[in-house]
Amino acid sequence: MSARTYEYAVRDRSGKMVKGRIEAANEAAVANRLKTMGMAPLSISEVQNTGLNREISIAGLGERVTLKDLAVMSRQMATMISAGLSLLRTLAILAEQTEKKPLAKVLGQVRNDVETGSALSDSIARHKDVFPPLMINIIKAGEIGGFLEKALLSVADNFEAEVKLRAQIKSAMTYPVMVFIMAILAVVGMLLFIVPVFEQMFTDLGGELPLPTQVLVFLSEAMRYVAPVLLVVVVAFSIWWKKHKNDDAVRSKKDPFMLRIPIFGPLFQKVAIARFTRNFGTMLGAGVPILQALDIVGETSGNWTIEVAVKDVQDNVRTGQSLSAPLAQHDVFPTMVVQMVATGEDSGSMETMLNKISQFYDEEVQSTTEQLTSLIEPLMIAVLGTIIGAMIIALYMPIFSIFELVQ
Repeated sequence: MSARTYEYAVRDRSGKMVKGRIEAANEAAVANRLKTMGMAPLSISEVQNTGLNREISIAGLGERVTLKDLAVMSRQMATMISAGLSLLRTLAILAEQTEKKPLAKVLGQVRNDVETGSALSDSIARHKDVFPPLMINIIKAGEIGGFLEKALLSVADNFEAEVKLRAQIKSAMTYPVMVFIMAILAVVGMLLFIVPVFEQMFTDLGGELPLPTQVLVFLSEAMRYVAPVLLVVVVAFSIWWKKHKNDDAVRSKKDPFMLRIPIFGPLFQKVAIARFTRNFGTMLGAGVPILQALDIVGETSGNWTIEVAVKDVQDNVRTGQSLSAPLAQHDVFPTMVVQMVATGEDSGSMETMLNKISQFYDEEVQSTTEQLTSLIEPLMIAVLGTIIGAMIIALYMPIFSIFELVQ
């Protein structure tokens, strides 16, 4: 049964009347929760969200809680807890101050759960569509170990680094993708709208067209039939991809292929290693058991190849063996990474080594994106210029002999 919103009026332990709203399955659940909090219910009524009072939400168009939002929330929460505010007061302030309505609603629900005696980690675990498993487990370790503030700061640092990493990837990919799309649109536009005009003019003049022009005219005629089919295929594939891109069968083929792409493959590999080592180091530093940490960091690496390798590591650790041995059997991990992990095992400083690896690869990603941007920009301009230039030359080649045709 979905939760409903109820308005209530109660008397607290001092006899003061308090009013408020709460979400629950039914009125009985509201009454039980209020009694558990030591309050005497006076009235409980369901809030009717109908007509103009109902919020309109369209699937796919609503606000989405991002990692940046969670990073800001975690850092603010750690600051308020270190300042001596209670967890309930902290959650209430965050729910009131956050600008993202979905996050504010979830924080209000988390506060209600904590108020009835639930642990913070258990409360946020009920909203896995908002809070990643990494965050849930780190906070749980912080609660058990008594260092919740440090755990929240670890979450904030981790998510901020991930946001920065994603921004670097986006900056490297945006330019070539946009130029590629522009090239496709320019070619299709010329074939559909410009070439037919020249074709009619060539037909009126008579004579035999040069081979490049004949090829261009043939592509133009074919594009009239191909373009609608291509559009339908692109739309259908986009819908299918959105639904199945996270399926194991798709990822097992896509991710290894992405690592083998020239130029961009090494970048994707560095991103995956940086993400894996940073998440693993953060979880170990927060006191999360190693097997539980491995179960999570494989999925959060974002790459199927690394996820398979981490499962091998997990099997080894479960039988009492080392971390580094199975990593060496997977080509996705460079020798340096394997050696540093082995050193961390031997010296008992695994968290430090993992953090150093993640910092190194974060810097490598930044350096690689800058190099790619400086390399791809002139390359894509040259490619786009060559395509458009070749089409223009093919169009104007018949004009060179236009006077002979007129005579």
